[in-house]
Amino acid sequence: MSPANLVRRATAAGVMIATAESCTGGMVAVAITDIAGSSAVLERGFVTYSNAAKQDMLGVRGATLDTFGAVSQEVAQEMAEGALARSRAQLAVSVTGIAGPGGSEFKPEGFVCFGLAIKGLPTRTEMVEFGPLGRNNVRHAARDHALALLDQGLSQITRVRTH
Repeated sequence: MSPANLVRRATAAGVMIATAESCTGGMVAVAITDIAGSSAVLERGFVTYSNAAKQDMLGVRGATLDTFGAVSQEVAQEMAEGALARSRAQLAVSVTGIAGPGGSEFKPEGFVCFGLAIKGLPTRTEMVEFGPLGRNNVRHAARDHALALLDQGLSQITRVRTH
């Protein structure tokens, strides 16, 4: 999904977007704001690199962080839901992962979790293992995947509205 196409479609649908990013450090919001006219679409972006920021800015529960770790589908869900609740957006995406170098046996480099929250619908989460592509490549792959999720969410919103 090209950011230009996402901005065009979201503008036409009157949908505002929020982002909640950790390992991508704002790259999803930057990709959107690189497009002229994106102010009609991007309501706000949260860069919550630390656990404290995830809790303070997005309302991620300490118990969720303690139980599952910052890089988990459970935290990705709470990040996306928090971005939606703390904005005027109808659609929010979250990204949290291990860009590298490093990682662990269970959460290796390239392990990234995503959340997609749509106002009025259940939040969707997923995990992608991009592999040890190197920090920069993992971050770019995560950004592109998050943009694709926003495109899917936008399609879901427009389908719901037409039925």
